[in-house]
Amino acid sequence: MQFTPSKLNTFMFFKLPSAFWSGVRVKSISPEVCAVTVKHRWFNQNPFNSMYFAVQAMAAEFTTGALVMLQIKQSGKSISMLVAQNKSVFTKKATGRIKFTCNQGNLIKETIQKAIDTNEGQTIWLTSTGKNEKGEQVSEMQFEWTIKVRG
Repeated sequence: MQFTPSKLNTFMFFKLPSAFWSGVRVKSISPEVCAVTVKHRWFNQNPFNSMYFAVQAMAAEFTTGALVMLQIKQSGKSISMLVAQNKSVFTKKATGRIKFTCNQGNLIKETIQKAIDTNEGQTIWLTSTGKNEKGEQVSEMQFEWTIKVRG
C-alpha cells in the first residue's frame, strides 16, 4: 500500500470503519510526521457537548500507527506491531475541528532498526497532540507500541 492520505483513508474505511464513520481523516503523512483531523459533530459527541474521548483516541492512535506502518514498510522486513498501553490527558473541551499530530517518525525508524539488529522485540512510547482551530491543545495521548520482527 502507498502511504498517501487518500490510501490511508480508504484503508481506514475497510479496516477501521468506526474511526472512518466518526469523521477521522488523514490530512498528511511523511516519514517523520502524520496529521489527522476529526470534526466535532452530533455523531461523535458526548453528553457534555464536546467530542467523545474515544473518537479523540482513534484519531490520535492513527497518527502513531500510520507512522509505524510506514516505517515498517520502508524497512522491507516482516514486523508485527501492537498497542500495549495508552495514556491520555484532556485539557480542554474538544469542539470544532481537532488536528492530531505525531512527529516521532525518526524515533520509530531507530526503534525498528534496533528490533531488526537485535532480533528482539522493542517497545516505544509515541505521543499525539490534539489542537483545536485556535491552536489550543485539547488533549495529549501516548501509545506504547510493541514491535517485533517475525520469523
